[in-house]
Amino acid sequence: MARDDLIKLEGMVTRTLGGGHMEVETADGMKIRAMLSGRLKRFKIRVLVGDKVEVAVSPYDPTHGLITYRK
Repeated sequence: MARDDLIKLEGMVTRTLGGGHMEVETADGMKIRAMLSGRLKRFKIRVLVGDKVEVAVSPYDPTHGLITYRK
């Protein structure tokens, strides 16, 4: 699936699960299990609990996503 096909949501990191995986809660109350994108790992951008992030979610499985931006 191409990056343009993903749905972008904003949320807040509520929990760190280890290995680059995090639990993100959106404004509408959805909980998404997301992992850090390659760019965030490459440039060593830290994402901590309480940070606002942008998550790219597949329209087929909205429970998993990719953290693409930290605000």
